[in-house]
Amino acid sequence: CLGKNGYNEAKCSRFIDALYECCDAFYRKHGDGATSASCPKASLLRLKMKQRQDE
Repeated sequence: CLGKNGYNEAKCSRFIDALYECCDAFYRKHGDGATSASCPKASLLRLKMKQRQDE
């Protein structure tokens, strides 16, 4: 979605939110030390999720 839309996050919000929710579930299951190529680090993920909620 991002590549197709010139990396405009506004046009891909629902996909980004879904990815972040999935990553959050991943960290809840495996712990904050777990790693995934698709997810930002746990602390950064939580910051990004909070920022998106505050928008």
